[in-house]
Amino acid sequence: MSNEFPIDLIEVAQLTSLGISPSSLDFGSTTLESDQYVCAREQSANGNSVAIIDLKNGNQVTRKHMTADNAIMHPSQMVISLRANGTTLQIFNLQTKQKLKSFNLSEPVIFWEWLDERVLGLVTQSALYTWDIFDGTDNGPSRLTDKHACLDNHQILSFVSNDENSWFAVTGLAPGQGRVVGHIQLYAKSRDISQAIEGHACNFGKVDIQGTTSNVFAFGNRDASGNGQLHIIDIEQKFKKQSTSIFFPTERPEDFPIAVNISNKYGIIYLLTKHAFVHLYEVETASNIFLNCISADPVFTVAPYNEKTGIICVSKSGQVLAVELAKDRIVEYIIKNHSNVPLALTLASRGGLPGAENLLMQSFNEALAKGDYDSAVKVAASSEQLRVPEVFSRLAGIQVAPGQVHPILQYLVTLLGKGSLNKFETLELARRALEQSKTSIVEGYLKQDKLTSSEELGDILKPYDTTLALAVYLRANIPTKVVPCLAELGQFDKILPYCEKANYNPNFTVLIQSILRSSPDKAAEFATQLLTTQPDLNIETVADIFFSQNYIQQGTTFLLDALKDDKPAEGHLQTRVLELNLLHAPQVADAILGNNMFSHYDRPTIAALCEKAGLLQRALEHYEDIKDIKRVIVHANVLPTDWLVAYFGKLNVEQTVSCLREMLSKNLAQNLQVVIQVATKYSDLIGPITLIKVFEDFKCVEGEYYYLASIVNLSQDPEVVLKYIQAAAKLGQVKEIERIVRDNHVYNGEKVKNFLKEAKLEDQLPLIIVCDRFNFVHDLVLYLYKNQFFKFIEVYVQQVNPSKTPQVVAGLLDVDCDESIIKSLLLSVLGQVPIGELCEEVEKRNRLKILLPFLESTLQAGSTDKAVYDTLAKIYIDSNNNPEKFLTENDQYDTLVVGKYCERRDPYLAYIAYSKGQNDDELIRITNENAMYKYQARYLLSKSDLTLWSKVLSNDNIHRRQLVDQVVGTAIPEQEDPEPISIAVKAFMEADLPSELIELLEKIILEPSPFNDNPSLQGLLILTAVKVDKSRVSSYVEKLDAYDPEEIAPLVIQSGLYEEAFEIYDKFELRSEALKVLVEDVMSLDRGEEYAEKLDKPELWSQLGTAQLNGLRIPEAIDSYIKAKDPSNFENVVDIAEHAGKEDVLIPYLTMARETLREPKIDGAIINAYASLDKLGDIETFLQLSNVADLESIGDKLYANKNYKAAKLIFSNISSYSKLASTLVYLKDYQSAVDCARKASNISVWKQVNEACIDNKEFRLAQICGLNLIVHAEELDDLVKQYEYFGYFDQLISLFESGLGLERAHMGMFTELAILYTKYAPEKTMEHLKLFWSRLNIPKVLRACEDAHLWPELIFLYCHYDEWDNAALTMMERSETAFEHSSFKEIVVKVSNLEIYYKALNFYVNEHPPLLTDLLAVLTPRIDLPRVVRIFQKSDNLPMIKPFLISVLEKNNSVVNNAYHDLLIEEEDYKSLRSVIESNDKFDALGLAERLEKHELIFFRQIAAVLFRKNKKWNKAIAILKTDKLWSDVIETAAISENSKVATELLTYFVETGNKECFIATLYACYSLISYDVVIELSWLHNLSDYIKPYEISIAKENQAKINEVYADYRERKDKAKAEEEESGPILGQRLLITNGSGLVPPPAIGFQPTGAGFGNGF
Repeated sequence: MSNEFPIDLIEVAQLTSLGISPSSLDFGSTTLESDQYVCAREQSANGNSVAIIDLKNGNQVTRKHMTADNAIMHPSQMVISLRANGTTLQIFNLQTKQKLKSFNLSEPVIFWEWLDERVLGLVTQSALYTWDIFDGTDNGPSRLTDKHACLDNHQILSFVSNDENSWFAVTGLAPGQGRVVGHIQLYAKSRDISQAIEGHACNFGKVDIQGTTSNVFAFGNRDASGNGQLHIIDIEQKFKKQSTSIFFPTERPEDFPIAVNISNKYGIIYLLTKHAFVHLYEVETASNIFLNCISADPVFTVAPYNEKTGIICVSKSGQVLAVELAKDRIVEYIIKNHSNVPLALTLASRGGLPGAENLLMQSFNEALAKGDYDSAVKVAASSEQLRVPEVFSRLAGIQVAPGQVHPILQYLVTLLGKGSLNKFETLELARRALEQSKTSIVEGYLKQDKLTSSEELGDILKPYDTTLALAVYLRANIPTKVVPCLAELGQFDKILPYCEKANYNPNFTVLIQSILRSSPDKAAEFATQLLTTQPDLNIETVADIFFSQNYIQQGTTFLLDALKDDKPAEGHLQTRVLELNLLHAPQVADAILGNNMFSHYDRPTIAALCEKAGLLQRALEHYEDIKDIKRVIVHANVLPTDWLVAYFGKLNVEQTVSCLREMLSKNLAQNLQVVIQVATKYSDLIGPITLIKVFEDFKCVEGEYYYLASIVNLSQDPEVVLKYIQAAAKLGQVKEIERIVRDNHVYNGEKVKNFLKEAKLEDQLPLIIVCDRFNFVHDLVLYLYKNQFFKFIEVYVQQVNPSKTPQVVAGLLDVDCDESIIKSLLLSVLGQVPIGELCEEVEKRNRLKILLPFLESTLQAGSTDKAVYDTLAKIYIDSNNNPEKFLTENDQYDTLVVGKYCERRDPYLAYIAYSKGQNDDELIRITNENAMYKYQARYLLSKSDLTLWSKVLSNDNIHRRQLVDQVVGTAIPEQEDPEPISIAVKAFMEADLPSELIELLEKIILEPSPFNDNPSLQGLLILTAVKVDKSRVSSYVEKLDAYDPEEIAPLVIQSGLYEEAFEIYDKFELRSEALKVLVEDVMSLDRGEEYAEKLDKPELWSQLGTAQLNGLRIPEAIDSYIKAKDPSNFENVVDIAEHAGKEDVLIPYLTMARETLREPKIDGAIINAYASLDKLGDIETFLQLSNVADLESIGDKLYANKNYKAAKLIFSNISSYSKLASTLVYLKDYQSAVDCARKASNISVWKQVNEACIDNKEFRLAQICGLNLIVHAEELDDLVKQYEYFGYFDQLISLFESGLGLERAHMGMFTELAILYTKYAPEKTMEHLKLFWSRLNIPKVLRACEDAHLWPELIFLYCHYDEWDNAALTMMERSETAFEHSSFKEIVVKVSNLEIYYKALNFYVNEHPPLLTDLLAVLTPRIDLPRVVRIFQKSDNLPMIKPFLISVLEKNNSVVNNAYHDLLIEEEDYKSLRSVIESNDKFDALGLAERLEKHELIFFRQIAAVLFRKNKKWNKAIAILKTDKLWSDVIETAAISENSKVATELLTYFVETGNKECFIATLYACYSLISYDVVIELSWLHNLSDYIKPYEISIAKENQAKINEVYADYRERKDKAKAEEEESGPILGQRLLITNGSGLVPPPAIGFQPTGAGFGNGF
């Protein structure tokens, strides 16, 4: 926007470049509630989403997946309002992720808008609503009023209200009378009245008019005649209604207002139209100020901008534009262009706008001269430029009559009514108010933010009201005054937060001392807070403040927080706090130590203090010497047992054992329990053997027992278990021994067994358990039998482990025990003995019969154990007691065991057992080995198991032939059940034994049997013959008649026996299948025709016709179908006949088919046949008749076959304009083709017609087609290629130029035209880019410009695409045609790659050296200064950038400083060098000094001395200055050094060289550095007594002052000590420990004097 215009036009964002789809840029999808957010609803294949663009945060885009159909953002907060299905409303805070409100209305919401920061306005079909979102309730919308009938069938455009929400206006638009009609419903809430107004846009405002605030309502309208009117109404009727005309350009007859916004501050009305024309009007006079178009694209949504001082809108192209009043130009513009001085003064006064200062000052002077003070006050208060001390002083100096209001007060009141006062106005008001003791006036205005806070204002208020002064200091940000005020008011908790916020560091030590005097606890709390905010706080100093004044508790609290990091450097402070608390509050010290807060204090000292204080636990924790530990640890009775046990874990093994021995030796009874617990817990570490030895050394069997009892269950050491058993035996703990030997799994069974044998306990149960566990049963039986413990043998068998009875019986048998005893023993454990194992043991000793009574009793008891039956079977077999019956009838025995037992004794008995148990493998083996094939065959048929059959019929079975003979000869004839036979047959088939199978089947079928007529077996016989011996098939077919022909015949066909298959079908009268064999398998159509003629049946003729058709005997097939009168296969007949070109023979068939069928394909085939025979007249006749043909498909077919004339008839008949157009193209009727394409409105048709017109150079018709194609972006590439291929460049450009004016013109058209200009009309490119750059696809045009070498155009596009890097690089690379210095400066500062800066520097050095400094001036904020300097140093061009170096000296960069120093040294500019060294300190000072110390100019050597002096190289600096005899500098250097040695040496030097003047000067300059004795000695040696007399007098005076000070301090301390002594005596002769301590005097080594106050003054 030009600087001459009174508005600023700002492009805030380009939505399409932010990823917003152009399809979303409409009123329903994109919403704008304020200048904060744009909300766009997007639709894609992945679902709906909402894009939120934060315009005040770098246009940051946030996308949320949402299914709502509308979304609007809050004007200022990250709050989104969603509407789904019209009725469901939800409000979310996206920052807190919280749902604010939700509601379902009974009718859909058609429009909604934020009325202010809290309230939403909603419009439905019948009513208006308001909804307070932030009222903290769940209330829904409140009904406001009914929607006026004038808004029916209108699209609602806006819903606005005034600031008080007492007036509302809803605007709606609707088409009518060839234009867009607008209506407004104006509603007054207080009167509940609505009024209908004709208007397109409206809004409310609150404007200062003639000193009065007026509520203004403005609305704009364009009537049916095209005239526009803006009406301005004061709804409170304070001023007269104003109206003015709205100008609409003639080229935009359809334009109308869409938004009105009122700037309350300036009294300006912004009116924006649909086509982006912005109008500015003044409210009071309705004067038109400005009119201009701000966008080439229409706008669709508008909102207030910058606190309603402007407007912001979104255009259809995605531009977000803001318009705001140009405050620095508007007044000047009105004066210059409108010559309306009153209007300019009104605006300047109302909004404080510049430009009318002279006019206002003139008015002010005239009013004062006339004595019109009211007018003078109004003028002075109306302009910011007049609010200066000069005007204020003139008003203050006016003399008024008594009783009248002074103009200065009137002036201040006027200003307070309009806004706030500036600094000097505020001070004047405060002084006048305080003079009258009216601080409340100042306080009230301060709360209203009407005053300007300053330090001076606070100083004025502080004597009257500290709190009010504090508020002023806070507002003015004067921390040096805020902190003392907070402390004075006791608001200590606010000091630190304020200091942190204000970045202010006061003297905290002094501050703490100040707080301590009034509140010790607050001081401690404040000091603790300082630890987090002031890491450099001197902790020890702060602690001394507390402890020096006896505030032990507060000091401890502070140090606990200060030392919580437990740093090694703080060890002495940790020791100190522990010492003080151990002496005065041991319980506090105990808590500190218990929490392990410290670890770097003096542990030995603290340990001794803990022991003295009776804290034995803490003493042990800190002692490290074993002697000290043993001295304390024997007092186990006063130490917590759990802690003491845990404490031993800190000792090594040797120390632990030593302490345990010490505890047992001192007091065994007292300490035994603890010793046992320690031994138990650390058993693994010390070792059980060592601990056992400790107990044994003190003969403590009880301790040993209880110790071992605690570890024996966990120990893995067999020796420990043995020791425990031995200890238990000594104490008579037999039950415990029994438990251990039963449950423990670690002990050595052999050793324990031997010990128990030797111990000979009364109860042998432990021995029994050991022998049972370790399988020493045999030894146990021998031991018990030998020692006559017969009872325990029975106990073992009956009670301990009956399962070991077999081993006991075996042992008794081995010792030749009486059988009756054994039988009796067995009967006593009946049902508990593992019979199998018992039988095995007895069987080994050949004594099975001894078990017969036991087994029979077991059976009688109901046992089902197989071992019982197995053993009985063995006994019956051996005794030949009818074993066959037992084996046959009994089901309980193990057939494998018994069968195995019988194999050598009787194979048949083994067969019985195996057969009963279905032990297939064993049965097959035993029958094969003993040639029992008959039994095997019977078993196989009875089992009927294919797996078993496959095993015996395998090739590996050498017994197969004998078995087959028995199956066929014996087993099969015995069977009457068909199932085993069928399984046998299947087995033979699977075993691939066809010969044997035929033999088997003939045996079954051809010989008399129950299975002669079995269809399955007959079929199987035939199929087997087919597979094995095809010569038998015909015979079987003739003999057999029970098989299924439909099953057998297909299988016969598969084997190639077609004649046999034909015989089967013919035998069973299956004529169709028989014919099928002839025509498909025998493949004899002639035999098939004979067969059909023989039978003469329609179904056979139809079947034959199908076969003939498949054999491409088309005439014969058609003849057969006609004989059959069967049109059912018309589809294949038509397809094949048409493909073969037999349309002439097809027509009779189709005529026959139409007699019975009404099929589209039949009618279509007739048309196609007529077309093929060129019978167009027949086609026309047929089309006039009733038919069901799919004419469009037929037309397509004719079109594809290039029969265009017939196709034209079809397409004309069905009005298919798109296809008719294509057909006309081929018939070369292009004009008609274009007309049809226009009717068809189809892209592909336009494309085809366009190509045809181009081919035939019908460019006019081609352009008509092209204009309908280019509006579709996807068609552009093909269209351009078509024109370019033929070289029709001018016609192509003309086409696109014509298309730019189309309503549907899109970005692709503008982009493609730009590319065409770059190729074929480069001179037009720049103009096109400047006009339409916002509507281009810039990346594509960039490539085109680069290919065409259009460098200025390329740079222009780079700039508008924010590709500043490429723009700068291109301008440098193509500088001969594209370089322009001012443009380059604007571009280069915006690049993101800083390397371009340095390329630019090299470029300017080489091509534009005079402009280098100007370039560096704009690059300075972002360049790397050291790098730039090194670049120019390397190229030896450093003098070229001297102005630049001077400009960046303030940055104090070391590389810059050094480079500048080099230039100054080279130029011998010592003055500048001295100045820059003093102002900047970042450089190699010593290096520079060494360079300058030998310079030929004395001034540079003097600078070298200064540098050495700054770096404390005193001797070096003095040496240089001595050489140049710069005595004042020498003396100054010595004084600055503050080094006694340097000063003394210089003094001696002057004495030795006889320079008495310098001697005296040094003496006074270095007064505090030179020792008095040195001066006296030098004066005595060199007779300088007279010279030093003043010096001696000064020394004497100082000494006397110090003596007086020491004496005064002595007297003060003496008086204080006497007063304390008098006050420390006990009150009423009794000491109270809670307030006066213990009364004990602590050791003086601590360095702390008792105060008798416990924790100090905190109590």
